[in-house]
Amino acid sequence: MFKKNFGCKRPINNCNCEMPNGLIMEPAITNCIEKEICHEVKHVCPIHTHIINKHIYNHTYTPEYSCSEENQIINNDLGSCSCNFKDNGF
Repeated sequence: MFKKNFGCKRPINNCNCEMPNGLIMEPAITNCIEKEICHEVKHVCPIHTHIINKHIYNHTYTPEYSCSEENQIINNDLGSCSCNFKDNGF
């Protein structure tokens, strides 16, 4: 039923079975490749810290005692043996 003619030396059904001299361009096969590309995007988030220093002064009172001294001299001159009042300044 079918004639096998792999050598192409005899025509099959009056057909010239010789290969053409150039290349045969086949239809393009399109491959679809999906890629995930991750990018790192850096953001600057300014954070300001305000510090309030509270200076608290606790006042304490410590008594500091002082003392003064006075010396008084009292001369009791009951007189002398001579009873001379001239020396007493009278």
